Amino acid sequence: MPTTLFRSGSAIDAVLLGVALVWGSSYLVAKDLTVVAPVVVVLALRYVISALALAAVCLMRRVAIPRGGELSVGVLLGCTQAAVLTLETFGVAATSATNAGLIISLTIVFTPVLESLWSRTWLPASFFIAATVAVLGVALLVSGHGFRAPTVGDVLMLAAAAVRAVHVSLIGRLTRGRHDSSLSLTTVQAVVGALLLSAVAGGRLASAVPHLSFNDWSRLAYLALACSVFAFLAQTWAIRRTSASRASLLMGTEPVWAVAVGVSLGGEQLTALGVIGAGLIITSTYWGQHVERRHRLTVGTPAEGPRPPVPDSAVTQ
Repeated sequence: MPTTLFRSGSAIDAVLLGVALVWGSSYLVAKDLTVVAPVVVVLALRYVISALALAAVCLMRRVAIPRGGELSVGVLLGCTQAAVLTLETFGVAATSATNAGLIISLTIVFTPVLESLWSRTWLPASFFIAATVAVLGVALLVSGHGFRAPTVGDVLMLAAAAVRAVHVSLIGRLTRGRHDSSLSLTTVQAVVGALLLSAVAGGRLASAVPHLSFNDWSRLAYLALACSVFAFLAQTWAIRRTSASRASLLMGTEPVWAVAVGVSLGGEQLTALGVIGAGLIITSTYWGQHVERRHRLTVGTPAEGPRPPVPDSAVTQ
């Protein structure tokens, strides 16, 4: 088994943590934007800017237009990606931050369960213990003001967690062993999301645009370029080189970054329980990735084993 794959593991982990960081920061930005524009308009504009930016990069790099299987994979992932963002945004708007933060973190449990079912090879019990501790950490992190009665938003967040697990797992399964370009796949996903959400926004999109300020456009650019273009490209690139379970654990630190941004930039308060929760998430994430890496080295199954190297010409560097 080549050792170079695992020498690059720290770089892959760093990229996935970067994705978690920008996604964690997106909550505060999106919250400000939904005050001045409807949720579907914010989502549609975020996708449109992302699609235009990615299309420009494709033109500059002369990336071929995807066809056949590559196009089908991109369209499918675009639909699941758009579903995740839509469910998350509407869910957060309809439930408490406590419930939303806890429920979406269940992705780190759903993903390995889903992968294990598909591969029929279960991860060690210690991995699921680590994932459960991470969920407990999120519960402490966001439960400063207690739970509310279940709402429609809770159901939407649960659906978002499940769809995100499916999306992450699909990236790994559908791109494994293929030489499809990560850039073209991500561009197709952005175009699909832009078309779907622009259709849903309809006339509200045109009426909202003239009323957006420079600060509003700056926030939209951040959501589109950092939280979408960078995050989606990085997520696809990294998952093709590791397992979806490990990626889900690392990106499961998103609530920690969300609180860090909220406290430092949004003036929010972090309770003592929140500090303990953040510590549990970081510790359990490190533990879980160690268990998962050791399992891959030992078992080396197709679903959890090392990814075959992808030529530089086939991915975005």
